[in-house]
Amino acid sequence: MRQLDYLKETPSQTAGPYVHIGLAPGAAGFDIYDQELGWDIAGPNAAGERIRIEGRVIDGTGNPVKDVLLEAWQANAQGRYAHPEGGGEVEDGFRGWGRVITDFDTGEWAFDTIKPGQVPARAGPASAATPLQAPHINLWIVARGINLGLNTRLYFSDEPDANAADPVINLIEWESRRKTLIAQRSDRDGQAVYRFDIHIQGDKETVFFDI
Repeated sequence: MRQLDYLKETPSQTAGPYVHIGLAPGAAGFDIYDQELGWDIAGPNAAGERIRIEGRVIDGTGNPVKDVLLEAWQANAQGRYAHPEGGGEVEDGFRGWGRVITDFDTGEWAFDTIKPGQVPARAGPASAATPLQAPHINLWIVARGINLGLNTRLYFSDEPDANAADPVINLIEWESRRKTLIAQRSDRDGQAVYRFDIHIQGDKETVFFDI
């Protein structure tokens, strides 16, 4: 009998209580790195409007989840990613990727960055014009109790025309579900602040994508 015939599949597990120690040790009280990976999303040289994103991750009972890690991935203000296939060069120091965790007491999370530009959608037929996606930030959420990381997108309330034409948003049939992807803008002390609460379950459940 071959070994593969009797080996069993390893049971799945949720993210354990040590997720912060491994991925954001400084926030968990461990002074390991001079600079933790993933906190600086845009860098000091990035062009564009400086913005702040704030929110909470909320469970099915309406309570904030306080042990969440979020990763963000975005383009720069010209719609280019910091990647060899990202559409061109980006500013020195622009990473377009960041990692934050929720506050252990309040469940709030936040990060500072620049507002991204529009990026081309995936290429269609050669004869078709490539549509543009609305400015957005991709988010990945992991926490204790979540078997697989959740993927979603954050769009901006002050981009109604771009949002209305976005090919991803238009895949969502119900308008009420589309609204769960829109961060609401306010101004605080001269800075743009966007509020984006992520609902894991319930009537207000955020749209998540199978990627």
